[in-house]
Parts: sequence; structure tokens; C-alpha cells
Amino acid sequence: MTTPSAPRRRLDGEDRQIDAIIEAAWCYYHDGLNQSDIAARMGVSRASVVNYLAEARRRNYVRISLDTEIFRASALAERIRERFGLAGALVVPSDAAEVARSSDRVIRAASDWLPQLLEPGDRLGVAWGETIYRLAGAAPHQPIRELTVVQLLGSRPAALGFAAETCSATLAARFDARCVNLHVPLLLSDEDLCTRLKREPVVAEQLRAVADCNKVVFAAGTCGPDSHMARTGLLDRDRLAEFRAAGAAGVICGRLIDAAGRPMRSEIEDRMIGVTLEQMRDKPLRLLVAADADRLEASRAAILGGYATHLATSSDMAEHLLGGAR
Repeated sequence: MTTPSAPRRRLDGEDRQIDAIIEAAWCYYHDGLNQSDIAARMGVSRASVVNYLAEARRRNYVRISLDTEIFRASALAERIRERFGLAGALVVPSDAAEVARSSDRVIRAASDWLPQLLEPGDRLGVAWGETIYRLAGAAPHQPIRELTVVQLLGSRPAALGFAAETCSATLAARFDARCVNLHVPLLLSDEDLCTRLKREPVVAEQLRAVADCNKVVFAAGTCGPDSHMARTGLLDRDRLAEFRAAGAAGVICGRLIDAAGRPMRSEIEDRMIGVTLEQMRDKPLRLLVAADADRLEASRAAILGGYATHLATSSDMAEHLLGGAR
């Protein structure tokens, strides 16, 4: 007696393409076949197999990651940890051919490392800006039980989607976490309005979540004429130039610091809603992602100021940090 087979689902062109992509990826990554063997098995050209594998990566059907322990156990990472008193450092090799790819490597490695630093029940504060936006997009889909992701500072229009709420919401989705967004503007028009808005029950509750975060991920921004501070209009370019002349070296969550990491109060401080520098330094785990060469001075200032317990960076950046350490 035979069991009748289930009726075969009729495949359209898109279904067939997806099946081919999955088959090629499985053969290559799980079965260990080379591209020629896969082409012979599937009855297609080797060029088609190459395209299928590239499409599998593009669609995130396949995610390739290296064990971050490799980058945390290197001699350079150990030197960085010892010199700056960090709890952890991850240093990836720089790309000698293209600086932009070095940045991509750091962000990708940091996105793989971040979930390893998290535990069930953690409250992760998320900063803003291009680096954190890219990290959130690169993070693996890895559910973390009872994790809460918190937006660390209020909203501000930002180019290319780098807004604070986008960064926190994307990371929350990657980790299947609860998301607490800070539903207020980052900068208010006057101090009294800012004070009153902070007292609103809903906002006060969200600010308590900011204060209660036990871990944060952030990048140190620059304070030049093309910085995030300037492009979002927090401070105009002329005012930023004055602060640079007075010693400003970087920005953490919209707040200026000098080369030693000391706060440099600006006229907007009392009109801002978001995490303070004091609160940032108080978090038990603080992951600084230093991905771009133009962030060297700002990243060094953040480290010297005690804002980072963990650092993800490139080998070139690490060498420069060590060379300029005091």
C-alpha cells in the first residue's frame, strides 16, 4: 500500500529563484561543495551559482561571521585594554586598500560582539548617528530574553535616517526586545519648556528608563563643520568653531567634551532632553564603536574621559590611539 504524495505546489518564477538561491547556499556553506560541483548538481552554469550565492548574502539568507574572540585576544587588543584600563577591546585588521572598508569591518564586528555582551534582563541604551545606525542594520537577528532597548536622547531630524529612534527601534527588532523610545525633541526652544516637558508623566517615565540602563552602545562624534552636530543644527558652524578653538575634541550624545574627556557645557545643555554625560559614565558597560579615522580625536577623548569600558576599532585606529595616549 502506498501513501499518496502531497500535491506539489505550483512554483512561479520568484519561487523557483528563491529555491535555487537556498539550494546553492546550502550546498556551499553546509555541504562544503565548490561552485563547479554545485553547478553540476543543479544543472546550471557556474556563473549562475556565483550569482545565487551573492543574492543569498544580499537577502540576508546567509550571514558569515568570525568568532570575535579572535579579535579580542590579539596582542594589539591586549595593549589597548592595558593602556586605557578597558574591560574589553576588539580590534579588527584595517583594510589597506580602502579606508571605507575598514569602517565596515569595525561596524560588522561590533554588531556581532554586542549580543555577546548582553544578558537576559539587560537594559541597553542606544545612542544615535551614522555609526550606530549602521551597526543596528548589521546586527544579527538574535533574540535576547527580557531585553529592553532604550533610546538615549530625544529626536532630531537627521539625514539618511540616522535619527535616534531609528537606531533604537532597529536594534530592538534585531534582538526581539522591548523598545522604549524617547518621544520628545532633543532640543527645545527655551529652558522653561524643556523643564516642564521633562515633568510630564510619560516623559518622566521614559527618562527613568534612560537613567536605569545598565549597558550602552555609542560612538564619539566630531565637532567640525560637517559633523552630525552641525548637520542637525544643534549648534551652528560658527559656534562649533568657537568651541573647537576653546579645546572641544568630540561629542557624546549631543554633548561636547575636550581632549581629556572633560564636559564642555554649551548654551543648549539646559534645553536638551536625553542622557547626560554623568549618566553615561555611570553605566556598568559602555561599548564605544570607533570605526572611522576622522573620529580618532573624539574617540581618544571619550576613552580618556572614562566613558568607555569596551572598545571596538580597527588596527590602524588602535595604533594611533596608543601612539597618542597620555
